[in-house]
This record gives sequence, C-alpha cells and structure tokens, in this order.
Amino acid sequence: MAKEESFDIVSQVDMQEVDNAVQQATKELAQRYDLKDTKSTVDLDKHEATILIKAPSDFVAKQVIDILGTKLFKRGIDLTALQWGAPEAASGGAVRQSAKIVNGIEAELARRINKEIREEKFKVKVQIEGDKLRVFSASRDELQAVIAFVKANDYGIPLQFTNRR
Repeated sequence: MAKEESFDIVSQVDMQEVDNAVQQATKELAQRYDLKDTKSTVDLDKHEATILIKAPSDFVAKQVIDILGTKLFKRGIDLTALQWGAPEAASGGAVRQSAKIVNGIEAELARRINKEIREEKFKVKVQIEGDKLRVFSASRDELQAVIAFVKANDYGIPLQFTNRR
C-alpha cells in the first residue's frame, strides 16, 4: 500500500508585514498634501489583531483605508484578510473604523469546507485540527484536485496550502 501524503489548509497573515504596511501608510498620511493636516491615524493592535482608523470625515476615512489597502497589497497581504466594521461616529464629527485581521479558520467555516470536499467525492480524508484542516490521500492527483477545488470556491478569507508531505 502506498504511503499517505497530506497538506494543510490554513489562513495565516504575517503580522510583521501588516505592521510594516501600517507604518508605511502612517508615513504617507504625514507626507501627502491632501491628508497632511487632517489628523488621520492608523493604529495596529498586534495582540487583538485589529486595525483602527480615525479620520475627520467619512470621505477621508475611505481615502485612508484605500492607502492602507494599497500598502497591504504591495506587501503580499490579501485584502480579504481584513474584515471591516461599520464606521462609527466619534467626538467632534470624526469617524472611527476598525478592521479585524483574520488569522486561522473558524470552526464553522472548517466544517463547511470539510463538508464540501466530502460532497465532491474526492478519495481523501479531512481532519479539522484547531484552526486548520489537514487533508490526507494516497494519491497526489487527488490532493491537487482538492487544492484546485478549494481555490475555485470563495470562502471570504485567504486560504494557503502548506505542509505538503
């Protein structure tokens, strides 16, 4: 019998790259002529994995989000890794908006991915291990078919395929 091979389906974000992108966005806010004196800020809380944007108006907040998105994209961070909340009114007519950085696959989504893989009748075994899924099969072709299937579906978060053995 052939040895089983496997890979992991994960959703991970490099927080150092996010930190670098936030610093670059902050630097650009201080230098751009149209945003220089708006007192807009971009703050990263690494422990809570959140980004907080403060701006004097909704229009400026959207510009700041656009700048941050550009910096994140250039650093290789998928923008679907950010789940933006609704803009909140702050004191003095300012606007505050926060984004949660998705790190790991939630249990409900992991079960949904597992179910969809099983419904396609691939000859694989899928195990949910915390915030990742491990897929086993004796055939590399089956594993590659599963990767293609998962890539073709949109789950709302960036997925990576790691730890191929």
